[in-house]
Amino acid sequence: MNWMSAIGLGNLSARMRANLNEGAMAAEDRVALARLEWDTQKSRLQTIMVLGIVLGGLTIVALVLLSLAVLIHFWDSPQRSVVAWVIAGVWTLAWGAVLAVLLSTLRKSSHPFALTRAELARDWASIKEKL
Repeated sequence: MNWMSAIGLGNLSARMRANLNEGAMAAEDRVALARLEWDTQKSRLQTIMVLGIVLGGLTIVALVLLSLAVLIHFWDSPQRSVVAWVIAGVWTLAWGAVLAVLLSTLRKSSHPFALTRAELARDWASIKEKL
């Protein structure tokens, strides 16, 4: 004779096992989601780092060229000063473009793990409803 069934615990035990299995599968899904979001965040951080290095290098070059342009501007020939200002302008535009891309990437990475947090919030709300 099955004593668990006799006292009504067989059904409870089966439900507990089913709930534990469902909880384990949900936990695996949440871990997989967090791993995917971490990969995305890591990629953004790498992009930010590379763009920051490029921005630093371009800033140095732009400042050197701007200084050179100011120096040449006061030289004899007006053609040399125009060329120097054009070169400095090109470097300044390149610097501005890299800065714009860097700021755009920073804005995108301001909410890391948003999907995981939303999913965990839904899970928590579901648990609170059941209790």
